[in-house]
Amino acid sequence: MHRFLIATLQVGIGAAFLIGLFGQFVVIPATAADEVAGFPPYAPYAVPYSAVAIAVVACVQAALVALWMLLTMVERDAIFTPRAFRWVDVIIGASGVATLLALGVTGHLAVAEIPSPDDGMDVVGALAVTGAVTVVGAAFAMLVVVLRGLLRKATELRTEMAEVI
Repeated sequence: MHRFLIATLQVGIGAAFLIGLFGQFVVIPATAADEVAGFPPYAPYAVPYSAVAIAVVACVQAALVALWMLLTMVERDAIFTPRAFRWVDVIIGASGVATLLALGVTGHLAVAEIPSPDDGMDVVGALAVTGAVTVVGAAFAMLVVVLRGLLRKATELRTEMAEVI
């Protein structure tokens, strides 16, 4: 893979990681505080939902670190080694945890009596978004599991070819 492309991807991953940090420490807490200030009955939900949002961003950041490491392995032509599977497993685990967190929020929104200033439409919208995030997260995790299988097969074939040659 071309060195410029890998460097560009790594810059993008670094920027996404830093944006995630900004979101965790500034955007999520400020948004929660603004929502509570605008509609005080949201107060009991601000901290738990903020904690879940921060945890989901942390899962994304863990996947970004794993992706950085995989790109480094590609650059060194070491992607077809058993070490690569550890980083792919980190991506699978992080997406699985984030999906479970989204599923938990979806379930809570579905059964909880959360007050809403707009006759429940805010809760319905949030339920739709968290449901969609859950489905997309599960699909992503399954896709990475399939790609992990392809990496395993490619690694086995490369090992076989190295033995033959």
